[in-house]
Amino acid sequence: MTTQNPDPTQETRTRILEAAVKVFATKGYHDTKVDDIVSESSTSKGSFYFYFPSKQDIFLALSDTFSDLLESRLRQAMETETHGIQQMDAALSASLGLFSQYRGLAKIALVQAVGLGAVFEERRRAINNRLTLIIQSRLERAIEEGSIPPLQAEIAARAWVGALNEVVIHWIYTGTPPLEDSLPALKQFLTRSIGVEKRSNE
Repeated sequence: MTTQNPDPTQETRTRILEAAVKVFATKGYHDTKVDDIVSESSTSKGSFYFYFPSKQDIFLALSDTFSDLLESRLRQAMETETHGIQQMDAALSASLGLFSQYRGLAKIALVQAVGLGAVFEERRRAINNRLTLIIQSRLERAIEEGSIPPLQAEIAARAWVGALNEVVIHWIYTGTPPLEDSLPALKQFLTRSIGVEKRSNE
């Protein structure tokens, strides 16, 4: 391994990360080699190891990137609405849109991290926990507003995350149905699960 002559630019790091998404999503974690990522990114091993000490580190960095992106996108979507249920609608649409846009990252964070060991599982659970906390806070707000009946918000939020994960993971494996096509049924199912019937303007 050589660490000479690294190219310390953000552009190079981004190129390496983007290449890693492609290679991991295609080959899987175990079959991916650092050389594969270096070749795909048209960089050097020196540049790779300048930013990432190992294959594990870049895989975890991608998981963290997806988690940060997901939380940011959800919070931005919810800021456009004022009430709890409308915020949940916006968050659900935004999350499916994000998964659809970044299928490779979603596959790495939600599928490939399973079964790779404690460190990887911790990252995968962290994504689910961050998403759960966002949903839980909005459900609690909706309860305070009186727009949904009282319920155990954390349990409901985890059930929502579980349902969303199942739909997304099925899509990652099969490509069907398109996530946008899943939105109406998923929204109806999830809102009914917290005691909200389909609204007249939907």
